[in-house]
Amino acid sequence: MSSPVTTTRAPRADALRNRERIIAAAREIFVEFGPDVPLDEIARRAGIGNATLYRHFPDRIDLIRHVVLYVMDRTLDKVDEAMAEEPDAFSALRHFVHAAADERIGALCPMLSDVFDQNDPQLETQRVRLQEAVEGLMERARQAGQLRTDVAAGDLLVALSQLTRPLPAITCQGIDRFVHRHLQLFLDGLQTPARSELPGSPATFEDLRQQS
Repeated sequence: MSSPVTTTRAPRADALRNRERIIAAAREIFVEFGPDVPLDEIARRAGIGNATLYRHFPDRIDLIRHVVLYVMDRTLDKVDEAMAEEPDAFSALRHFVHAAADERIGALCPMLSDVFDQNDPQLETQRVRLQEAVEGLMERARQAGQLRTDVAAGDLLVALSQLTRPLPAITCQGIDRFVHRHLQLFLDGLQTPARSELPGSPATFEDLRQQS
């Protein structure tokens, strides 16, 4: 007598949509208010009930983990897109920076937190891939003589995170419309010839993790 065959049901389309809505809402809120925002607020912005959120993500850390993976995956895609669409090295870097801002890369900040599992193998794999991809993009511009030599990938990540996060308690409406303007000012400062000597040393991804 053969044993019964067990089948794994694929998630329903509405369940997948709810999951995507939760991650998208969490990504926006983490950038605006940080990772400690009440989960009820994330559910409200996603347009779903609390029970639906907890059905997909049993706790805050699980949700943060999936948001970080989502943003890293999409940001990696933006590196490939920039390389494919821009023949000029610094234009590719510029393309990536603006695209990464639209992906709300500031949502990656929780991965530098003490409460985050720094040894998660999937997160570590994606972190290394992203680090190498961004450093490769910057090295192309550096080798082309277009990028100043005293900056590193960590500097880029810090600037992206700071320039894409709203200022605390700011009351200006539509502040997001200034993001790409200010990113362009930052990018102009990365080009050679450098107008000044930067204090300190270039920031790497490892520096950011050690400072958290």
